[in-house]
Amino acid sequence: MAKKPLRTAGKKKPPAAVETSSSLEDKVKAFLEAGGEIEQIKSGVSGQANMAAPKAKSAASKSAS
Repeated sequence: MAKKPLRTAGKKKPPAAVETSSSLEDKVKAFLEAGGEIEQIKSGVSGQANMAAPKAKSAASKSAS
């Protein structure tokens, strides 16, 4: 008869991070009341730095410039 492998106590999954619109409104209100400011950013602007290396210019694009 084959024995079942012993199970070790696994980590429990953390609860899902779920926010409701009302809880977010409460947090924004508290932030503004504490003196925080919300800055409007233009659409398409990213706060992430460009990590890509600069592209090398090809001979064809040099002569066209």
